[in-house]
Amino acid sequence: MYSAPSRDAEVVSQAIYGTAVGVLEQKSGWVKVRTPDQYAGWTPLDGLRLLQAGETLYATGSRVAQVESLFANIYREPDTTRHEPLVTVPFEARLAMGPANPHGSRWIEVVLADGRRGWIQAGDVTLQPKPLSIEDVIALAKRFLGVPYLWGGASTFGFDCSGFTAMLCRERGVIVPRDASQQAAWEGFAPVAKDQIRPGDFLYFGSSTRKITHTGMYIGGGEFIQATTHERPVVQIGRLDDPHWADLLVAARRLK
Repeated sequence: MYSAPSRDAEVVSQAIYGTAVGVLEQKSGWVKVRTPDQYAGWTPLDGLRLLQAGETLYATGSRVAQVESLFANIYREPDTTRHEPLVTVPFEARLAMGPANPHGSRWIEVVLADGRRGWIQAGDVTLQPKPLSIEDVIALAKRFLGVPYLWGGASTFGFDCSGFTAMLCRERGVIVPRDASQQAAWEGFAPVAKDQIRPGDFLYFGSSTRKITHTGMYIGGGEFIQATTHERPVVQIGRLDDPHWADLLVAARRLK
């Protein structure tokens, strides 16, 4: 998603495969969309499938498979060796399931957003996603260590800081605002004193509470996990006693 209808414009966010977005405006092969977190941006029209009046949203209802591997390949047949994948989708992608699978429990047939049918390995998905506990979401966060930093990124193709924390909140069953400064001001968070933070709290960094530019999640033991370009541009664990972060920590928040 871009700030204007051009690939030369600033990247502002991502909408991953299977996400239902609202259409706000169309212009010369571009569409301005709004994602479920109420964030708006422009994306090429050829990356979307526009629904017709009365058509149901893709990957809704009870027959949905949600990707829980970092990435998952979808093949044209239930076999990993005969052909290259039709598409590779990231963590959290939602896929409409096809008819009952006659090939056993290893494979699940899915219907792609463009109507093509494909097969995904059952080990890559969950059929009944549930909100995670704080302990589980911390364990999940560590699975992303080393995933590249990407400005505007909100998926395993690359995360920016707030894209990463917003994903962790979704895994706890809560949709939060997209940007770090918006998150820190969000009414669904309760303020936490710096000396009272506990695992699962979200930390906000900047020159002041009015100029928040970074966020991460506290995981205990004086450590927090974050997507950052500091020293190396990946999801990584930082320490609050590191002078770089200690000087910038201005707020902490806890989901109500």
